Amino acid sequence: MSGALRIGDVARLVGTTPRTIRYYEEIGLLAEAPARPSGQHRTYTEAEVERLREVMRLKHLLGVTLEELKTLLSAEEARAEVRAQLRAENVHPERRGELLGEALGHIERQLELVEHRAAELAKLRDELRDTRARVRRKLRALDADRAETTTTDPADRAETNATDPADRTPAETLTAS
Repeated sequence: MSGALRIGDVARLVGTTPRTIRYYEEIGLLAEAPARPSGQHRTYTEAEVERLREVMRLKHLLGVTLEELKTLLSAEEARAEVRAQLRAENVHPERRGELLGEALGHIERQLELVEHRAAELAKLRDELRDTRARVRRKLRALDADRAETTTTDPADRAETNATDPADRTPAETLTAS
């Protein structure tokens, strides 16, 4: 991607709508548009488009609410800031420990949210597996009933299906003989 893109172009690139992008900006999932002169269009940088892609990916992958997504992303941003500080060569060991503790807190928040979603998905998976097992049992029982019906001795079936000779029509009497 080269240069800045307008909102419609960004929406097409990431598979959403301009309205969704504006809403994500309003609730803080994406950075608000910087001030610009009247009549000029809001443009998006490559970094902003990548951020939107990540928002969309996480929302789709995890199926989280927008509030949960906001928590995940803010924790990720905080971790990125901690990483940047940890990369500095002159970080005092005590401060390094504080930063690592801070990073651990952010990771714990993210992990808690993801594990909650995973537990919900596991519950749904188990329910679907139970339902599938019940349906398969019913299909096997139905197949067994059909097999039993088709393997019965034809004479037994004829006897079962036979009607009283007095109830037969003249044509049935001729074919039954």
